[in-house]
Amino acid sequence: MTKKLVITFLMLALAVACAKTYHVTLFQPSVIGGTELKAGEYRLELNGDKVVLKNGKHVAESTVKVEDNGEKFSRTSVRYDNGDGKYRVQEIRLGGTNIKLAWIPTELPGANRLGPDCTEISDNLLRSR
Repeated sequence: MTKKLVITFLMLALAVACAKTYHVTLFQPSVIGGTELKAGEYRLELNGDKVVLKNGKHVAESTVKVEDNGEKFSRTSVRYDNGDGKYRVQEIRLGGTNIKLAWIPTELPGANRLGPDCTEISDNLLRSR
């Protein structure tokens, strides 16, 4: 029984260690994966195609498409779609990395619509752990 508990704990520790952590600033209330988050600093945990944004009690989880840009982004930026009056995150480009997180259209109503309803906000500060 103790051996199973130790093995379970080690597996959990490995799963947590595999997640990459970044910090992202949302400058206005934003919708991610159907969850509305308040503006503020968030810790972004990326584990495979799963992303979790946390700020105290405010948590949003979603599936994303992780894309390799080829070259590093100079700063973190968040692209929104606000066609329905809410700022829905379309993608996050992580500064200091070549990683772009794109939200899957089924989780982002209106994601296929590009144009005047799209907004991009950049954050010059990114701290990666």
